[in-house]
Amino acid sequence: MNICNRDGGRCAEMAMVCLTDFEEYAKEHLSKATWDYYAAGADECCTRDDNLLAYKRIRLRPRILRDVSVSDTRTTVQGTEISFPVGIAPTAFHCLAWHEGEVATARATEALNTCYITSTYSTCSVEEIVAAAPNGYRWFQLYVYRDRKLSEQIVHRVEALGYKALVLTVDVPYTGKRRNDIRNQFRLPPHLKVKNFDGVFQETAVPEEYGVPANSLDPSISWKDVYWLQSITRLPVIIKGILTKEDAELAVEHGVQGIIVSNHGGRQLDGGPASIDALSEIVDTVQGRIEVYLDGGIRTGSDVLKALALGAKCVFIGRPAVWGLAYKGEEGVREVLQILNDEFRLSMALSGCRNVAEINRNLIQFSKL
Repeated sequence: MNICNRDGGRCAEMAMVCLTDFEEYAKEHLSKATWDYYAAGADECCTRDDNLLAYKRIRLRPRILRDVSVSDTRTTVQGTEISFPVGIAPTAFHCLAWHEGEVATARATEALNTCYITSTYSTCSVEEIVAAAPNGYRWFQLYVYRDRKLSEQIVHRVEALGYKALVLTVDVPYTGKRRNDIRNQFRLPPHLKVKNFDGVFQETAVPEEYGVPANSLDPSISWKDVYWLQSITRLPVIIKGILTKEDAELAVEHGVQGIIVSNHGGRQLDGGPASIDALSEIVDTVQGRIEVYLDGGIRTGSDVLKALALGAKCVFIGRPAVWGLAYKGEEGVREVLQILNDEFRLSMALSGCRNVAEINRNLIQFSKL
C-alpha cells in the first residue's frame, strides 16, 4: 500500500499490519465486478456479515503467570503436522486476483507448511498446482455433477497427484442468489477458464454460471452419495457445509473423516447461523470421533484462538487469501498467513497457552451484550 506526501514527494510503502489492510488494498485495486464477486454474500448478506460479528460476541478468559516464554503453534490435521492451525479454504478463480492464481497460493501455503484446499473451480489445473508446489500439503474440494463421470475423473486425477483428502461441499444443490453478481452479469473473462474442466464441457447454447454450464451441479445429491464417493477413492472424505448437530451425527454414521463447519462464507443460504455459532453443538455431537474444522469470518489470530477453544481442530480462510493475492501474489498470501500465525501465537501467550493442546473451552465466555 503506497502513501504519498502532500507536496508530491516519493511514495512510501506502508506496512500491512492486519488482514483488513489487505482487504482495503484489494477493494481499491480489483475491478468492481471482481471485488463484488469475492465479497458477495447471498441475498441481504446477513449471514456473511454475522460471520464476522459473531467473534466479537465471544470474550477470552486469559490465565496469567503461566510461563509463556516458549510457545508452539503446531498441530495435526488428518494425522499430518502443520505449522499452525490455519489453512486456505477452497475459493474459486484466483487468477482474477493475480495472474499466477492458484499456483501462487499453493507456493505460499507450501512455504508456511499448512493445508491448502484446492477448489474445483480453480483457474489453474490441479497438475499445474502440484508442479508449482510439489511438497505442499493439499486437499481437494469436490462438487458432485449431474454427469457423475466428471466428478469421478477428477477424484482419480487428484488421488494420483498426491492430494491427501477430498472435501465434499454439500451446501450447493443450487447456487445462492448473489445480487451484485446478477447486476454485474458476472462472467469469467475470456482468457480464464475453470482449468480442471478445460475442454470437457462442449460449446452449447446453455448459459454459463461461474465458468461452467448452468445447472451442471446435481441437486439430487444425498447421503447415499457419500457412500458412492467412498467407493471410488481411498482418500479420506471430509464434508464441508454442515451447520447442525443432526447432520453432524449423520456424517459420523456415514464414516466420513472430518467436518468443516461452514456456511459458504454467507454465499448460499442467507439467515443461517454464523459458522462460529454453529461450532459448539457440532463438536459436542461428534465427541472426538472425527475431526471438526471451521471456515467463515476468521480475520485475526484471536479469532483462531476462539475457534480452537470451541473445539475446532483447524480453521480455514477464504477471502483473506484472495486479498493477499491481489496485493502481491504468493508473497501477499504468505504475509496474510504469517500475520495470522504471529497474531495467533501472541493471543495464545497473552491467554496463558503454551501450545495448542492447552487451548480449551475454559478460555472463553460469551458476551452479555
